[in-house]
Amino acid sequence: MPNATAKTIVYVVDDDQGVLGSLRFLLETDGFAVRTFRSGPALLDAIDQGPVDCIVIDYKMPGMNGIDLARGLRERKVRAPIVMITGYPDETISSRASVVGVQHVVVKPHLEESLVWHIRAALEESGAAA
Repeated sequence: MPNATAKTIVYVVDDDQGVLGSLRFLLETDGFAVRTFRSGPALLDAIDQGPVDCIVIDYKMPGMNGIDLARGLRERKVRAPIVMITGYPDETISSRASVVGVQHVVVKPHLEESLVWHIRAALEESGAAA
């Protein structure tokens, strides 16, 4: 658990560079330390290189979707809470995401209004909130 002066570290995975930049700005403005990745495999390659408090992953990415990435993270024993973002509001995404340990699913048009809330809620639920 981070100490009172440490920033919460959030990893963000999205194949769209513009979305990554926007999410980085949004989260850093709210006080998070952010590290971004353009693909699931890039995150998996780097996941053991440092601490992470929460992971935000896009559902639809080429090669490895968010469900597969979440499954891969859990198989590697990564316990950080996962928040999935999607532009495809489909009930099956939430249920499939839940099975692989995703705490929250957020629909992309509403990210700015609710992503920070979902991250904080996932941290609180996991006991990782400072």
